Amino acid sequence: MPGYDGEKEQVLKRLRRVEGQVRGLQRMVEEDTYCIDVLTQVSATTRALQAVALQLLDDHLAHCVVDAAREGGPAAEAKVKEASDAIARLVRS
Repeated sequence: MPGYDGEKEQVLKRLRRVEGQVRGLQRMVEEDTYCIDVLTQVSATTRALQAVALQLLDDHLAHCVVDAAREGGPAAEAKVKEASDAIARLVRS
């Protein structure tokens, strides 16, 4: 069971909001909205998506990684590596 299972509806709600923001961006481009205004909305959409990513990462660390750490051994090491790799991907984006 994923770590975000208890907050699945909240995650989906936030993703739907981001989806709406992206549709709004498409509409802005179709309507030839001023470049800076579009860029401002791109930035807001990016931040909203990053907030979802951070919530998912937090849930992963609090549940999946903690559970694996309690087990110990190779499973724990793999989960820590997996989390570290995910953080590195988020930092690069």
